[in-house]
Amino acid sequence: MTQWDRLRQLPPVYIQQLHELYDRDGLPMDVRHYLSAWIEKQEWQRAARDHDFAVVLFQVLLENLDIQHSRFVQEESFLLQHNIRRYKQNFQVCKTKTKLSDILCMEHTMVCLEEQQDEFDFKFQTHKLEGKQIKKVWFYLHSILSDINKVLDWTDDLINLLVKKELVEWQRRQQKACIGAPDNVCLDQLEKWFTSVAECLFQVRGFLSKLEELSGKVSYENDPVKARRPALQKRADTLLKELLKSAFVVETQPSMPQGKGPLVLRTNVQFSVKTRLLVKFPELNHSMKVDVSMDRYRRFNVMGTTTKNLNMAESQNGGMVADFRHLTLKEQKSGGGSKGVSDISLSVTEELHLIYFNTVFELKGLAVGMQACSLPVVIISNSSQQQSAWASVLWFNMLSQDPKDVVFFASSPAAPWPQFGEMLSWQFLSATKLGLNPDQLEMIAHRLFGVYLCLKQPILLQENLPETFWVWFDGILFMVKTYLVDLWKEGLIMGFVSKGKEKSLLKKKKRGTFLLRFSESVIGGITFSWVETPDVKTVQPFTKEDLSQIPFHEIIRNFQLLEADNVPENPLLYLYPDTPKDRAFGKYYTEKTGDDSPYIKYIKTKLVFVSKDVWLV
Repeated sequence: MTQWDRLRQLPPVYIQQLHELYDRDGLPMDVRHYLSAWIEKQEWQRAARDHDFAVVLFQVLLENLDIQHSRFVQEESFLLQHNIRRYKQNFQVCKTKTKLSDILCMEHTMVCLEEQQDEFDFKFQTHKLEGKQIKKVWFYLHSILSDINKVLDWTDDLINLLVKKELVEWQRRQQKACIGAPDNVCLDQLEKWFTSVAECLFQVRGFLSKLEELSGKVSYENDPVKARRPALQKRADTLLKELLKSAFVVETQPSMPQGKGPLVLRTNVQFSVKTRLLVKFPELNHSMKVDVSMDRYRRFNVMGTTTKNLNMAESQNGGMVADFRHLTLKEQKSGGGSKGVSDISLSVTEELHLIYFNTVFELKGLAVGMQACSLPVVIISNSSQQQSAWASVLWFNMLSQDPKDVVFFASSPAAPWPQFGEMLSWQFLSATKLGLNPDQLEMIAHRLFGVYLCLKQPILLQENLPETFWVWFDGILFMVKTYLVDLWKEGLIMGFVSKGKEKSLLKKKKRGTFLLRFSESVIGGITFSWVETPDVKTVQPFTKEDLSQIPFHEIIRNFQLLEADNVPENPLLYLYPDTPKDRAFGKYYTEKTGDDSPYIKYIKTKLVFVSKDVWLV
């Protein structure tokens, strides 16, 4: 039994003390609980004495938090995902604050050095120099040079963490969010970290300039500033440039107002895109110009306002952004008939393009050119291409680990089913706030694997085959988010269930039990089947033409089965497994009932005809 398990079994009076202990800042109880086994195996006393060992333990702690976060993602524990990620960010903030406190100590050392240097200069010039005074100056010089070197070491570690890990993870989350994943893509925390590290490096550059100034007042043998400052200056500038070049990003990817999703653009139709500088210096507000340009795979002119200043006015949270809201693309006609510099033959909806954004950072004698680029966009000229283009965007951002791979579709990889199924669930989650459950995904998997040997993008995107999987799936998604979103969110629609599974579910249920499922043969169709002892019956699917005239819950409410020599009746009594129909759908009904219903006339003329087309399942 771990120490943590024993603590949890203490009497109530001690449990209260335990809660009070973990109410303080420091180690959150969630982290202590989920990482208890690892925490209790570490040499924390050694870490308190050994800085390098403490750094290693800190990195391993962050890695363990990442592992725990991944577990919660798999378990769909949304709240715990959020908490663990927030704790990790707080730990990293504390680490940054510790380094900034070192900068404050260096500032104090610099003040002392200036005082000693002034006294040293005076005595040197008046030939009253004492050995004790020389030792003080040398002590402060070596101290601050060593401290600067340490700060640069720490800063190097932080930049690696920010640029190669945190920023890369954010970019991957943004890729997934573009195709519906519920990932957090807020940049506020990254901006705080980037800004803190940049401020630290500018402070170091200031210290180095002051040392050069002090050293220039008087020259003496073996001056440590002249020996060590140039290398430190070069290193500080290199680190700062590396940080700044990574700090310019595309915060909101290109999208059209009425598109299926981001990253699909149509020529001569306006789109918007937003860039952001993660190093926030208010003195640069409105002073940095951002220019937009296109790659040269196919030739496009970017029209509209293609130059904007980074400013804090266009950001809700005060970030440094350039928000391009009225851009359009115009294709250039190539006289030689060439599509561009690439010889790879791809369809229009497989061609990927990058939009570039360029600016220059200038502050305190440092000038750094910066470039950010969008995720690859698909550019179409006709709305009929939009569905295939969006499927390409889905496939690329689901599978590609290189956000600049514009020839991805020259050899498109296959997708593992779990990854593909998750992406399909995101489509419903982003459109309706409710994704697909395992049973629904299982039906989709059977449909796919029953037709295709593997899940490769060219199979899903055959433009000349109207019954492809993607056309079927997209038709259902459009129907749900347009006409059925409330019923779907309530879990009233089983939806993705095969005819065979439907029969096995209903055959043992009482008469009048019904379920709602999407048609496998009619694009964008939904139907219901019910138990009519001893059979299971179903009706012709309803499509957007029907649902645009009558809400589906009113169809269910007023549906009547017309059979010879029988009084018309509604055979739908219990929503599977056993919920009375009116309890399940009652809150969506109009107030009027029976012959007063505004839909009853349509029901009698339209649906009585439809109800004759009943099949035995």
